[in-house]
Amino acid sequence: MAEISTKPYLIRALYEWCTDAGHTPQLLVAVDGRTRVPPGFVKDGQIVLNISAAATRNLTLDNDWIQFSSRFGGVSHEISIPVDRVMAIFARESGQGLHFEPVDTPESPDQAPPPQSDEPPHPPKGRPSLKVVK
Repeated sequence: MAEISTKPYLIRALYEWCTDAGHTPQLLVAVDGRTRVPPGFVKDGQIVLNISAAATRNLTLDNDWIQFSSRFGGVSHEISIPVDRVMAIFARESGQGLHFEPVDTPESPDQAPPPQSDEPPHPPKGRPSLKVVK
């Protein structure tokens, strides 16, 4: 049986801790060819992403991929991050969190991100809200 990484579980736990504490969860990501982020926001091969419920849409924190939609400079982007490229998850307000060593894996076509659907696979996290429909 293949060894299961603890990293995605720790990322989900820190995300929930940040949310429960009223902090803004952020990811520090080492960008590579598999990482789909807006290139204009990458600095020195890294990007910091706000993954709070208010900043993302359809956030999924799976064992292999982190995916969501977010706006950068007013333009919506589909973000896909291999979990092995996450260098840290932390609270913006305090800097508390966990740092990881990114794993350099060879890029191959079979490691493409799974397609995103408009329907979230899990109930949305964060504060519930109501919308008036006419």
